[in-house]
Amino acid sequence: SLGARLMLIGQAPGITEKEAGRPFNAGSGKRLFQWLGQAGIDEGWFRSTQYMCSVTRCYPGRSGSGSGDRVPSRAEQALCRPYLEAELAILAPDLILPVGRLAIQLFYPASSPLEEIIGTEKRVDGRWVVPLPHPSGASRWHQSDENRARVRQAVELIGQHYQRLMQAVQGIHRR
Repeated sequence: SLGARLMLIGQAPGITEKEAGRPFNAGSGKRLFQWLGQAGIDEGWFRSTQYMCSVTRCYPGRSGSGSGDRVPSRAEQALCRPYLEAELAILAPDLILPVGRLAIQLFYPASSPLEEIIGTEKRVDGRWVVPLPHPSGASRWHQSDENRARVRQAVELIGQHYQRLMQAVQGIHRR
């Protein structure tokens, strides 16, 4: 939606997303929307009114190890970057949720460990950025107790931003 105030950026479409035509369609989507639900965000509302995109636009294929999808190459990322830049410029979202390391690296140094990033927020070009780990079952990162606490902290930050945005929207409608 052009009126979207929240933008979620993932890595790339997965195989089920390609087939279904719906981002975060499978198990990773279920976990992602559980997290967002804990922040007070309804999945149906989010999917129908907010914006979901990815660093690259095409399914990159399975990883060589057979576990999960292949990370898009730098060349693939560069080919798709103008689309993402245009989406950011057109939408001018108030809150960006980069999901997974590749999307997080758009806003944080590649050398930053997830343990130092997840559960934090920062402003980039006047927009709030609250990163989340990739919710895939192939990822073990979000399954440790310490990292679950970091995810809870990120979810709390997302909830605070969501409430602020909804109050602003309600204030506009009251005028």
